[in-house]
Amino acid sequence: MSIEVVVPSLPESVADATLVTWHKKAGDTILKDENLVDLETDKVVLEVPALADGVLAEIIEPEGSVVLSNQLIGRIEPGAVTAIGSPEVIETKVADLPAEANSGSTARLSPAVRKLVSEHDLDTSKIIATGKGGRITKADVLHHLKAPPSREAVLAISSTPAPSPTTATSAAPIPTLPSSDRAEQRVPMTRLRAKVAERLIQAQQNTAMLTTFNEVNMQPIMDIRSKYKDAFVKTHDAKLGFMSFFVKAVVESLKLFPAVNASVDEQDIIYHGYYDIGIAVSSPRGLVVPVLRDADLKNFAAIESGITEFGMKARDGNLGLDDLTGGTFTITNGGVFGSMMSTPILNPPQSAILGMHAINQRVMVEDGEMVIRPMMYLALSYDHRIIDGKEAVSFLVTVKDFLEDPARLLLNV
Repeated sequence: MSIEVVVPSLPESVADATLVTWHKKAGDTILKDENLVDLETDKVVLEVPALADGVLAEIIEPEGSVVLSNQLIGRIEPGAVTAIGSPEVIETKVADLPAEANSGSTARLSPAVRKLVSEHDLDTSKIIATGKGGRITKADVLHHLKAPPSREAVLAISSTPAPSPTTATSAAPIPTLPSSDRAEQRVPMTRLRAKVAERLIQAQQNTAMLTTFNEVNMQPIMDIRSKYKDAFVKTHDAKLGFMSFFVKAVVESLKLFPAVNASVDEQDIIYHGYYDIGIAVSSPRGLVVPVLRDADLKNFAAIESGITEFGMKARDGNLGLDDLTGGTFTITNGGVFGSMMSTPILNPPQSAILGMHAINQRVMVEDGEMVIRPMMYLALSYDHRIIDGKEAVSFLVTVKDFLEDPARLLLNV
């Protein structure tokens, strides 16, 4: 009896999905838990694994189809791979893995597992196998990858610049144009890119958006980082970056100006009694804003670890819907790419967003004398429907004051 391949149940906020890629052709041998299909939604890419060993008997919905929850997209004829496939080939491919990825394990690996093991350079002897006959499943590898990262892994991720929506890229590779003059090529938007475009237009059309600017002297924070960065890494296995200071400064400022943490719902204003801070990043698929929940309850180490985890998930395409939903305020950083100043666009239904920019040495006047200081421009875009100019300016000045006197964040004063 054939097994149906169906679209998994989509969240209420996701109406449909696009069938992006079939990883197998009709008639191909498949193994249980092997990824058959990639489905792209407005926010994430979902994988549809095989429910049993066998053969992909039929592909009902081709690539590019728009599909709904629980829709039938293919069929599997179940059966032992040894009877209908070529186990010798499978074992040969396992043997072809690097020695460190194949050492200590004689379990048969599915193509999806082999791919993950090879991509992440894993030692299979350290992965706990739960599959039939001691086989390592894809879920086993993913569980292994979700374990707390080593200090080296954290440092490797944290040392790379934090992505920004100013450099968001498309999921599809940039096409290679013909060498002839005036060449053109039409490429459809990815669903994520189309959703980003829709939300940006929505923000401009449905809000009364204004932006206020200020500048902050980053020397006090740089001094703290320089003094304690090694001890911080040793104690917390996380690199002390700038973003944790900004998250802390924003949260404390939001407590003083609750309208900046609010949102508009038709004729009502919703004041949020919690502080879920979105951190705008670029992924290979485009702009995403994972949410650091209950940021007011997190210390510097927890904030840095959370941001590092977001960076790893965004890089590997493992951000889930739970990571991307909600949020009461957003921070975006174009400074790592050299942006001196920009006007960030609101992330609906939020009413404000803070833009960070490049740190540059500039001549400033302090106590009547010219001094050189590492300065950063800050930009706060806000919805003037519920946030008055005085509130917006005062909020940004408060953020500036916390950043220039970070001891207040540590002492909670």
